[in-house]
Amino acid sequence: MNFSTIFLIQIIITILFCILAVIYDVRDNYVPDRLSGVLLFFGLMSNLILSIISTNIKFILASFISMVITYIVTYLLWKLKMWGGGDVKLFTAIATVIPTGLNIDFLNIFPQLSIYPFSFSVVVNSILVSFPFLLIFLVYLLIKNDVFKGKPIFLISLLNIGNLRNLIHSTLNKTIPIMDLKEGDIVNDYYFDDEHVIELINEIDGNLEVFECGDGKNKYYFKSMSAGGISQKEMYLIKILSAQEFIGKEITIKISYPFTPAIFAGLLIAVFYGDIMMLFTNNLFLGF
Repeated sequence: MNFSTIFLIQIIITILFCILAVIYDVRDNYVPDRLSGVLLFFGLMSNLILSIISTNIKFILASFISMVITYIVTYLLWKLKMWGGGDVKLFTAIATVIPTGLNIDFLNIFPQLSIYPFSFSVVVNSILVSFPFLLIFLVYLLIKNDVFKGKPIFLISLLNIGNLRNLIHSTLNKTIPIMDLKEGDIVNDYYFDDEHVIELINEIDGNLEVFECGDGKNKYYFKSMSAGGISQKEMYLIKILSAQEFIGKEITIKISYPFTPAIFAGLLIAVFYGDIMMLFTNNLFLGF
């Protein structure tokens, strides 16, 4: 078994796990930690085998370094609310399996490499292709909710930026019973007056954060501070607060955009074509 065969196995396994991640994310709005964990373990083991066969430590070393750097960068982007915690773990697992660009001669796969690690090409590609995915997702929600049914004139009103913004906001949010709240849900601004709620939320030190209102109607409000949504402890706390009538019975959450389809597309593009930014840059300069 030559190196190209092992590289091909790594690609196939990574693609299969990403397909599973897409299925879970679209169906359940959640990527299981076990799925990313198994893929990460496979990455370390397969690159360790490559190092043993070649008597060269570079494969396992590159895998470990890529894993650490990718986790740090994607975690920081998670803190900036770009994606959920499950996406961070999936990116990290991909980086562990495929730390560098792959050239597989017998399949004629020679992707355009970049100046940064292969995993960053997957991240960049995923971000760039996420925009059409987001547009498709928004259109799907509009059709699903029959927003335009019997309202042809309403389409014309969308030419107004304010109307379009309100439509997107209403489409990407929904009100649910608090008892139906799940771990990972992204809570919108929830207004309340009882200061005891503040103490309980701050004790958990999770993803919820409390702010003071300036509208004169309510004293405080809390909301999720990242795309990762609320933790299990925060979910139970909100339900207990509702059951004990510290807060109401309903809450508004954001409809999460599943990012794993963009990650999957970004991976495929990185493997078979390369880094979109490098491809664009090269074509731009070659065009001149």
